[in-house]
Amino acid sequence: METTPKPRYKKPDAVRNLEEAIRQRRIATHPHIPPAYIKRQPMRDDTANGLTKCVVSFLNVSGHQAERINTTGRVIMERGQMYRGGRLVDTYKPRMIPTAGQRGSADISATIDGRSVKIEIKVGRDRQSDAQKEYQRSIEAAGGIYVIARDFPSFVEWYETTFHRAAFPHLATDKQ
Repeated sequence: METTPKPRYKKPDAVRNLEEAIRQRRIATHPHIPPAYIKRQPMRDDTANGLTKCVVSFLNVSGHQAERINTTGRVIMERGQMYRGGRLVDTYKPRMIPTAGQRGSADISATIDGRSVKIEIKVGRDRQSDAQKEYQRSIEAAGGIYVIARDFPSFVEWYETTFHRAAFPHLATDKQ
């Protein structure tokens, strides 16, 4: 059975604009460093982790508050003892503890123009679980905004239409 190779990643213009916006922010916040020494931070939106970083960075560079929410549990090592070679030795066995957070929580929590926004990241074939759908219903019932981001260009388009502002206004004025 032959598998077709994954198509090569082509970076969207929105991701390139984000890289430049981050660079411009660094230049502004570090005036003592010559701009030629401040390089672009490479970003990608083809993985869940990369898309999450793009969305959080974009919102923070745009003057909003955004943070990644960790909803995974944690591993603890359980200590035990056993006889090995006639001696009592300590043993350690990993055990996963579930998260203390709410089941189905979104990947990103943000505040945009005073509105609570929850952003769920879904890349490729990834779909919402039943717990995530219930979480979405509770956020929207409380008056918050819930959005599913599948790629960075479509998230930027959603942002521009929802909040009626250009995503990268300083880049648009530089090119004119």
